[in-house]
Amino acid sequence: MTNGWVDMKNTDMMLIMGGNPAENHPCGFKWPVEAKRTRNAKIISVDPRFTRTSAVADLFCQIRAGTDIAFLGGVIHYALENNRIAKDYLANYTNAAFMVRSDFKLPADMDGVFSGLNAATQSYDKSTWNYAGSGGGAHPDSTTNYALGQAAHGANPPAATLPEKVEYDLTLQNPNCVFQLLKKHYSRYTPEMVERITGIPKEQFLKAAELYTSIRKDGDMKKAGTIIYAVGWTQHSFGTQIIRTAAILQLLLGNIGRAGGGVNALRGHSNIQGATDMAGLFDNLPGYLKVPTPADTSFDSWMKRITPTASKPAPWDSFNYYGNTPKFAASYLKALYGDAATKQNSWAFDYLPKVDRNYSWVQLWDDMYNGTVKGMLAFGMNGVAIGPDSKKNIDALKKADFLVVGEIYPDETSEFWKSPGITTDEMKQIQTTVYRLPCAGFAEKDGSFTNSARWVLWKNTALPTPGDCRLDQAIVAQIFLKIRELYKKDGGKFPDPVLNLTWNYSVPSSPPLAEVLKEINGKALADLEDPATKQQIKVGQQLPGFAWLKDDGTTSCGNWIYSGSFTEAGNQTARRDPSDPSGLGVHPGWGWSWPANRRVLYNRASCDVDGKPWDPSRKQVWWNEGQQKWLGHDVPDFKVDSKPKDHMGPFIMNPEGVGRLFGPLSAFADGPFSEFYEPIESPIDNPLHPQQTHNPVVKRFKTPDDKYGTPKDGYTVVCTTYRLTELYHYWTKNNPMNVQLVPEPFVEIAAEMAQEMGIAGGEKVKVSSIRGEYIAKAMVTKRIKPMMIDGKKVYQIGIPIHQGYRGIAEDEGKDARTLVNLLTPTVFDPNAYTPEFKGFLVKLEKA
Repeated sequence: MTNGWVDMKNTDMMLIMGGNPAENHPCGFKWPVEAKRTRNAKIISVDPRFTRTSAVADLFCQIRAGTDIAFLGGVIHYALENNRIAKDYLANYTNAAFMVRSDFKLPADMDGVFSGLNAATQSYDKSTWNYAGSGGGAHPDSTTNYALGQAAHGANPPAATLPEKVEYDLTLQNPNCVFQLLKKHYSRYTPEMVERITGIPKEQFLKAAELYTSIRKDGDMKKAGTIIYAVGWTQHSFGTQIIRTAAILQLLLGNIGRAGGGVNALRGHSNIQGATDMAGLFDNLPGYLKVPTPADTSFDSWMKRITPTASKPAPWDSFNYYGNTPKFAASYLKALYGDAATKQNSWAFDYLPKVDRNYSWVQLWDDMYNGTVKGMLAFGMNGVAIGPDSKKNIDALKKADFLVVGEIYPDETSEFWKSPGITTDEMKQIQTTVYRLPCAGFAEKDGSFTNSARWVLWKNTALPTPGDCRLDQAIVAQIFLKIRELYKKDGGKFPDPVLNLTWNYSVPSSPPLAEVLKEINGKALADLEDPATKQQIKVGQQLPGFAWLKDDGTTSCGNWIYSGSFTEAGNQTARRDPSDPSGLGVHPGWGWSWPANRRVLYNRASCDVDGKPWDPSRKQVWWNEGQQKWLGHDVPDFKVDSKPKDHMGPFIMNPEGVGRLFGPLSAFADGPFSEFYEPIESPIDNPLHPQQTHNPVVKRFKTPDDKYGTPKDGYTVVCTTYRLTELYHYWTKNNPMNVQLVPEPFVEIAAEMAQEMGIAGGEKVKVSSIRGEYIAKAMVTKRIKPMMIDGKKVYQIGIPIHQGYRGIAEDEGKDARTLVNLLTPTVFDPNAYTPEFKGFLVKLEKA
């Protein structure tokens, strides 16, 4: 989230898409309800189903699953056509005025693709996706997508870089400025086109566009609107670009950095945010530092590739905070390798693994299927049930040498070898060795959760671990210590990274997590002094925050964005001071939020160019002329002494210093603007450009298990999946109380569809995709209605994800023991690598 749960109470307008917080985040949903109650805020709910969120909304639009970009693009078009934009914000805080290279072409000019597509490799040469200007050396966000391709084979990183001095037009009239290109691009997203693609009637769409953009009616800048989403957006083959479209809309309306504004992701589990922060992604190190690749032959070459320099109009200023990347990286390596990381050996850069290929979730299972991955350690990840294409994952595990599962219950993954359909004779042929390790449940561990709002909150152990159950860190530690012992005893090809890894915990066999957090926070390895304030940090002391990090080996830090979480004052995440002096829901003493205990990101943008809040009643930060610095109820997300007249951009992590309406160079794999493409399985061709129906860079796997359905094959029904309040993923089906609440699986189908097919509520139905079948009872409902999609009647159905072939006796005989993800396809977003769970084709029949 750019903002946070509590901040939602400050909003005037909410667009909730790709999520159903009333049911899936019921505690957090109190804050949108609070905004309705105290501010008369409006909710627009856009969803394939009429949900409990929709029930409290002021306006509901039923949308075809997977067409969110068309809807959002239509709202962008409406805002531009009706002059409902934040003009000063747009000109000064975004790259709207930046000039783009003249050889850049839009999909309207290129038969549905951007300039630079290589159809044979399904990838773009992004050199035209750049600003016009002079100078060079300003590297983009990353070249990771490139690096996992050509660089893996020893090629050098691409030569294209952002210009140092960008040409610009503050009148926003030049046809090659970002603003005019944006207008041209989204001019095709008319209300009529939105209706053809999404199925939302033109009149209903216009009501939604009018309501959401009404916060900027007549140039009003006091109001703020927020966009709230969840995995209904991310789990598509274009999920990143859906979120990107939302960001473009929020920048146009001046909603980023504002109390009650932002683009806010609702995390589906209690620590999803923390997992990604700590490198739960294959292409990131902790704190979102980009991984080195084989082409990075030294620390310096790695830093040159991933460290941007400022790229902006000459009169403007850019903080370009990622210019500090060498400080973050050197301190990280010092945390990993301690005294073994020296300036002479480039901070032990050679110890870091070099990522040479795509190791994302779906790719790992494909590699296991093809024999490249020989084994897996699965802790809290039920890969068979999660899918996609559960049959393929089961078939992959049959080929593995070993599987280690750390869980609190047996699950579909640990018992893949006896999944439905596998005979006793077939079981005997499976040679995979399965190790089942009893782990501790969440109430049996201490540690921290990082919630959707980036708030890091410490929790204490409530119960002892039962029987032989072990803490996760104890299992990991035992494996590591045994491997290190073997390296010490037998040597090895490259033992140095293992032998020199720091492991200075009071209990090496089960590291206390408070000590791990201290290590993550970072400490001084020499006496330090701030030259401006003269504040001193003695060797061995905890660092106050990431501003103290150095690239000379005098600081260590396991994750730069978490620096400040465990200082000399103690564990900041354990604080529980509920006071909120501003009344804005900042609660600065409640836990700790990254970065720097800042609650709203980019909050400099909550003020005009002179440093005065757009809305004085929701005053977040402001420029104090007397003190010559930025002050605030929140921690200013800005260079504290940068004067407004210096025109430093508020988006300090971008080299431009401004928000990106246009994502240059390698910011995205599939386009610098978002473009609507159909899901891989779709009932129609793309009305925008039928010759280019799908995202051109999305690749399909080629194994016999990888199949993709079409209407010609009889798959004409759009299917989406979702979660229920009563069940928690695949875990609570082992709990009698939860099973009693939802004892049987069901499929939600439209009443009109049921009538046509002669299906009564409670009858068993079979849902089939080209990959598998799912059997459950029909829930006939008016919450889903048939839709007219490009002149064609289309039905949608919805299936909860929670059932499987593992569970307790309470649901015995009531469950067909089939997995929903037997149905889903093995394609993923080319930016975030998230599978397409939320929109695919099936057929429906009586079981």
